[in-house]
Amino acid sequence: MTAPQAGRNWLVLVFQFPKGAGSERVKIWRRLQSMGAVAIKNSMYLLPRSEQAQEDFEWLVAELTASGAETALLESRFISGLDDPQLREMFNTARNRDYAELKQHIDTVNTDLAPGTTAGTEALQSARQALVRARKRLADIEAIDFFGAPELEGAQASLWALDERLAAPAAPGAGGDKSMTDSSATKLRNRVWVTRRNVRVDRIASAWLIRRWIDPDARFRFVDGRDHEPGANEVRFDMFEAEFTHQGDQCTLEVLARHVAAEDDALRCVGEIVHDIDLKDHKFGRPETEGVASLLSGLVASLEDDERRIERGSALFEDLYQHFRNLSA
Repeated sequence: MTAPQAGRNWLVLVFQFPKGAGSERVKIWRRLQSMGAVAIKNSMYLLPRSEQAQEDFEWLVAELTASGAETALLESRFISGLDDPQLREMFNTARNRDYAELKQHIDTVNTDLAPGTTAGTEALQSARQALVRARKRLADIEAIDFFGAPELEGAQASLWALDERLAAPAAPGAGGDKSMTDSSATKLRNRVWVTRRNVRVDRIASAWLIRRWIDPDARFRFVDGRDHEPGANEVRFDMFEAEFTHQGDQCTLEVLARHVAAEDDALRCVGEIVHDIDLKDHKFGRPETEGVASLLSGLVASLEDDERRIERGSALFEDLYQHFRNLSA
């Protein structure tokens, strides 16, 4: 008799709740969904064998046991009945469903912003928040997409389409980088750069970029409110109706960097850190972000003068920029 061909290793979690544990069932079901486990029978769930999967299931076993459930965690190979291709297809079916639901949601948001529709400030802000949530949801699904479900590409395409639409240049008079569309960095020299008082993360970083890439002798002016009318030689940044300010889900530094040094990978890395600190959306999740945020918080707390904040902050961002340049060298 020929021995059955060995398949891959799987982890199988089997459990049985005592009667009347309805709320616990729902909680455990949600936990299993977040892990990406699929049900092969009632109260029997499967994950492909890995250290992370074993750790996830072991934590769940402890939780199940504490709630009075009977549990067993098995490492198995399937040799009859279900085979590995069928099991992989079960996982892909579940992830395809997740991707399709996400794509449908993103497409609805994108349709609401389509040319010819009226998208006011509140609608744009809602779309930006939806983009942040969709990006996180996509990352969560990818983390449990163990076998490369094909619907990923459709969800990614919809997300990129929404991202591009929100990053499109603002209409004249609506803020955004109006000057950069028809002016080179050279024409922005010998100007006074205006922003709000009490500069913090994005304004400090933008001031560093302005003096490093646009005008080393740039002068800054700090004003109180959103109603500042710019003088003939002034350029506003990171404030209401500024020539350079947030655009789509990009912070001011990212907008400036896109125009003055779009191919600079080190500057892009700095921009990702500033983005996550300023917008608090954890879009990029760089490991340096928390430390840079703490340094900037201490800088702002210790200095009240905006020029001094820019001076000290510029040294910090220059060192950070050189760090990333060295990594890519």
